[in-house]
Amino acid sequence: MTQNPTLDDLAAQESALVFDRFDDDTAWAVGVALRAAARAASLPVAISIRRNGQRLFHAALPGATADNDGWLERKSAVVDRYGHSSLYIGEEFRAAGKTFEDSSRLDPSRYAAHGGAFPVIVRGVGCVGTIAVSGLPQREDHRLVVETLEAFLRRDNA
Repeated sequence: MTQNPTLDDLAAQESALVFDRFDDDTAWAVGVALRAAARAASLPVAISIRRNGQRLFHAALPGATADNDGWLERKSAVVDRYGHSSLYIGEEFRAAGKTFEDSSRLDPSRYAAHGGAFPVIVRGVGCVGTIAVSGLPQREDHRLVVETLEAFLRRDNA
């Protein structure tokens, strides 16, 4: 992924990173993979995976704080509302010369269009949840989710 992905790059990620199914076991396996990737790199992140509003996985690695949990909620709320990654929505507002905080008319204490939350998209169904990371700069949070999902789906489809 480029350092500053375009809207087309971000849309292509969403089109490519699609699950055939997403049940409790899948959520757990993705969460474990994300935690392992973050732990291997000593990243101070919190991780949340939700399906239809229900949290199926949560982990906090050393260095993550309660503030990261708030960011997870706010970034995931953006995905729930728009059906796109939180980075995509933030970039969409920036590309239009606006800020999400000033132009979305949404409460910034409940919504944050900062990278790190990605839609759980099930083939033939659509967006059913979120996979979110918080603790790094927003593009790095996003990259961690995307790279882990790419590896997970490659392995799952092999």
